[in-house]
Amino acid sequence: MTVTELFGSRDRFEDRIVPVCGLRIRVRIRTGTGVPLVLCNGIGAGLEVLEPLVAALDPAATIIRFDVPGTGGSPASPVPYAIPALACGLSRLLDEIGVGTVDVLGLSWGGALAQQFALQHPRRCRRLVLVATGTGALMIPGHPRVLSKMLTPKRFTDPAYASAVAGDLYGGAARRAGGDVARIFGKQRQAGSRVGYLHQLLAGALWTSLPVLPLIRQPTLVVAGTDDPIIPVLNARIMNALLPHATLHIHPGGHIDIVTDASGLAPVVAGFLAQPETSEST
Repeated sequence: MTVTELFGSRDRFEDRIVPVCGLRIRVRIRTGTGVPLVLCNGIGAGLEVLEPLVAALDPAATIIRFDVPGTGGSPASPVPYAIPALACGLSRLLDEIGVGTVDVLGLSWGGALAQQFALQHPRRCRRLVLVATGTGALMIPGHPRVLSKMLTPKRFTDPAYASAVAGDLYGGAARRAGGDVARIFGKQRQAGSRVGYLHQLLAGALWTSLPVLPLIRQPTLVVAGTDDPIIPVLNARIMNALLPHATLHIHPGGHIDIVTDASGLAPVVAGFLAQPETSEST
């Protein structure tokens, strides 16, 4: 696979620095049609990591990505933040760029932000896609040996280390192509902010959606892999049972197959987002 095939064309991308609550947030918008899709990334990752997914989705779709404070091109917040505050900030960011109703996809840590955004802004979030994620502090955790590799952002700054740990950490396609994971991480504009990473760790550790999942009324697609060392697949089954309008998609891959096997999972996401509206979800 060539770099162009992996990361797609940048012709229709617009990069902006948007002021939100006193912070400077880097945003990348691919202009198109339909309800915009907002992508919420995993912990420590800049928006470039999601490029393979963007390239595999409908080229006519509007897609919005952003770097949370302390990742990519967004400077770290001077103080720690909570997930609800970040969800409020995301809504203000959308105000700043003139976007109303959106669909939201959250990957891993970004799934926490996506759930909280859907809960706090039900009229603004039309549909929700939760990929390789869970309910935060109250969930079934991965093995401590695996989770210990996520305590620092070293995998984003050391390509050799990223390639070496990718299989054990992410499972799925990463077991066969650790070098591809390292190359994707290497495309980030900036990576490895220890302060930003610590803020994300703290925010995730103090948050859970478990008691409020029944209050999330949007149609929700829950995507999970059976070879995910970080988020065991049972978490997805619990979320599917508690979310009122959930659809569960189980695949044989791992934690970041939405990126490493984007061509296989992007059609699942696109098909869900394209489904006709139903009255039962309102």
